[in-house]
Amino acid sequence: MRTLLLTCLFAIVLTTLHAQEVIKLWPDGQIPNAIAGVPDNEKAEMGADGIARISNVSTPTLTVYKPAGKPTGSAVMICPGGGYGILASGHEGEDIARWLNGMGVTAFVLKYRLPNEKLMTSQQEVPLMDAMQAMTLIRQKAGQYGIDTGRIGVMGFSAGGHLASTLATHYNKGPKANEQAKPNFAILIYPVITFGENTHSGSKNNLLGKLSTSPEMVAYYSNELQVTSQTPPTFLVHSEDDKAVPVQNSIDFYLACLKNNVPAEMHLYPKGGHGYGLRTAKYGSLNTWPDTCKAWLTALGAI
Repeated sequence: MRTLLLTCLFAIVLTTLHAQEVIKLWPDGQIPNAIAGVPDNEKAEMGADGIARISNVSTPTLTVYKPAGKPTGSAVMICPGGGYGILASGHEGEDIARWLNGMGVTAFVLKYRLPNEKLMTSQQEVPLMDAMQAMTLIRQKAGQYGIDTGRIGVMGFSAGGHLASTLATHYNKGPKANEQAKPNFAILIYPVITFGENTHSGSKNNLLGKLSTSPEMVAYYSNELQVTSQTPPTFLVHSEDDKAVPVQNSIDFYLACLKNNVPAEMHLYPKGGHGYGLRTAKYGSLNTWPDTCKAWLTALGAI
């Protein structure tokens, strides 16, 4: 127990040292859909598997990571995965931010609220609400960070990929539509896309809660059905042996992009499973995905 506690404290200290700024998405006391009077029980811990996890998020934030050298003017907002139950904040958050910093890209790790009917109303709306607000804030603060407002993307892993693809396809839907929330490009790594036949049931059930059997909600959050010609250019990575989130998720989104004339590039790998982030050394060709992503960003003019 003492060793685990020290490990957690060490991880928290390192994260604090590395992070350059933390931005609250919403003013204190004005977090939309939050249920008043509920205590903040957010918890950050390091598992025995070396994965940092954050749970019970009720105060969403953006953590800013600036490149050490001259920035390119590009920025990426990162959505860690975790099945909408936790946030894998290390290998799908800070590690990715550091990798982007190495390319001169300013990175923002999004700590979005996790759906919980005890903490919020209309829980299915909340992660997207946070993502839209976060993207809007990045645009509003672009001058402060030396960012070109035409080169701001979103990147998501697993359930974070679902959130990123929801942002890319839903920013202009409903009464809260907001063009400022539109990403200029999307990077989806082993993403949950559909809530249909090939879904990751944990992500679907956690996001939709009691509405998980609603055909309307299932269709609305099946993002392969929501792609239009306005969806931003998209880069996808998936492993064919992914047992958690079937590879068909990425395939269906890619095909939807082709159908709607959205520029898209997809890389499928025979081995890799799920949840690897940048930890790809043992999977052969999978370790090329960061380089192919960099090449795509370069060709896109994002870096």
